[in-house]
Amino acid sequence: MEFKDEENGVMYKDEEEKKKLGHLRDIVEKQDPACKDIDDLTLRRFLRARDLDVDKASAMLMKYLKWRRIFVPNGSISASEITNQIAHNKMFMQGTDKKGCPVSVAFAARHFPSKGGTDELKRFMVFALDKLCSRIPDGQEKFTIIADFQEYGYSNTDVRGYVAALSILQIIFVENKRLQKTLLEEIDESQLPEIYGGKLQLVPIQDG
Repeated sequence: MEFKDEENGVMYKDEEEKKKLGHLRDIVEKQDPACKDIDDLTLRRFLRARDLDVDKASAMLMKYLKWRRIFVPNGSISASEITNQIAHNKMFMQGTDKKGCPVSVAFAARHFPSKGGTDELKRFMVFALDKLCSRIPDGQEKFTIIADFQEYGYSNTDVRGYVAALSILQIIFVENKRLQKTLLEEIDESQLPEIYGGKLQLVPIQDG
């Protein structure tokens, strides 16, 4: 049964998870003192992503931090670094699902690989994911992205872009006839975009 640590406000599955999180912190802080600034919720995400295997979780975290420092040297991606991607107006920040986690909508037909290239697409993905992650409420770890493939064609095909997306996102395909029903199982009508039968207008990711 889950319990909340009143000192740091983090929910744990059990005492074993809390103990392993402390062990994980000891390991990563010894490898990189800057890890002292990483909160327990972030550490818990990496720990759970590796099924509470502390060694695998620490290796994963260190690899991520190394990549992040190289790819995002300033700590975040600014809109000025992804002007081509933003100009396509292809991703939107919506409301929340029934657990309070953020929802986003991405239109595949508005993606053109010849505009900006793979590097800018990767920066755009980091920009968007950072936006989504910043809205995840305490105690939650997930967000939802609705990928809309209507009117998708050859000019939108981007194999390298898909490889980059698949490496960091869990993608679930739903038939159009089941789309609204499936979305309403997870997202309240008031938080669902109008184009899917809800009541919320689309908000560009850069404005969210």
